[in-house]
Amino acid sequence: MEYPDLLNNLTEPPTTSTTVDRIKYLIKLIRKNQAQFSQMIDINPSNISKVLSGKIPVSDSLINRIVVNLGVSKQWLVHGTDVPFPRHQGPSTIDGNGRRVQTITDGGAPVYDIDVTAGCASLSRMLTSEHVIGRLMIPGLNPELPVVKVSGNSMAPRINNGGYISIRHVDHNGPIIWGQIYVVLLEDYRMVKYVRRHDDADKVVLHSENPNFDDMVIDRSKIIGMFIVESILNYEVLG
Repeated sequence: MEYPDLLNNLTEPPTTSTTVDRIKYLIKLIRKNQAQFSQMIDINPSNISKVLSGKIPVSDSLINRIVVNLGVSKQWLVHGTDVPFPRHQGPSTIDGNGRRVQTITDGGAPVYDIDVTAGCASLSRMLTSEHVIGRLMIPGLNPELPVVKVSGNSMAPRINNGGYISIRHVDHNGPIIWGQIYVVLLEDYRMVKYVRRHDDADKVVLHSENPNFDDMVIDRSKIIGMFIVESILNYEVLG
């Protein structure tokens, strides 16, 4: 999706409009409802409703969330000058949560300086343009999906230590493709594993490729996020 293409469908607010007016316009521009817009910027829907109705003021935090997560021009959002999505940034690509994760798609898939197995922060919040360190253009590699690094040997030799994977966000409460490789997010850490069916429907088995690692059985309710692995990129630098 390229947001600038939608500009022909709406009348942009005049420069005399308020920031609230421009937020309302933005919600229509990207064709989302208030709840979906709230999810995109990680804010409580009731707070957005209060802002749009004038019950609470527009905070700097809200402005920054919109600018960072959606790639909106801060100059336009605050002052009404510039355009919502400056063309010098290029088209925006959207992750599974509807957030902008890369400003240029014609240069190949964005590679992020993120180790997917290190830390426990939400990946969706980290997949922003400032973390892009390069791009890959390889036949069959989806240029709209993020590419991240994997550390550790639990998935070797399928995924080598230091290899990269292309990932797509999925609903962790939705159907699971059993036997597929996922990035699984728990409250305390992230991991890359095969996800297998357990006899107990409320549990899942996390399986490693490396036979030296035992299976893990976890409650499905403990999973707070999932990304399906679309491509695996193992390489070796010979020097």
